[in-house]
Amino acid sequence: MTEVNTPEKVEFSPETLKKAQEIIARYPEGRQKSALLPILHLAQNEWNWLSAPVMDYVAGLLSIQPIEVYEVATFYTMFQIEPVGKYVLEVCRTGPCCLRGAENIIDYLEDKLGTKVGGTTSDGMFTLKTVECLAACGFAPVLQVRLKKEDGNYIYYENLTPEKIDNLIATEWV
Repeated sequence: MTEVNTPEKVEFSPETLKKAQEIIARYPEGRQKSALLPILHLAQNEWNWLSAPVMDYVAGLLSIQPIEVYEVATFYTMFQIEPVGKYVLEVCRTGPCCLRGAENIIDYLEDKLGTKVGGTTSDGMFTLKTVECLAACGFAPVLQVRLKKEDGNYIYYENLTPEKIDNLIATEWV
């Protein structure tokens, strides 16, 4: 089951609000929109995905129109605009990764996890996605994982094989 963590009243935790205010303060008055990307990352770390109420809240913080937030959140694939699993597995599907077996890795993950690209496992652990170019062509095939509720950073896994994926699922993504 996919966890949906969007409270009725959307508001950053005090710690996250402090970080957001520090980021916003880096920009001159009237230029708060420049803080949009880092604030969206904070929001995604806080709620795991960006619901419409969360994006509206971000717009309010930055004194911009909600549509300006929606445009950015829907453009960049790093932002989740639907509920996702604990681990979001994003497999690079550009040319070099495909030449080195990315499509086989995607097929293997779909079979292993029992979900298709764009889907989330029934236990809410994994969401499987594909992305364009992770800039690690020399180490293809590559996937990245965003760690929920930690620092929101991504970890790259390179030179993937089905055996490496089995090991990651059994030892790191638990």
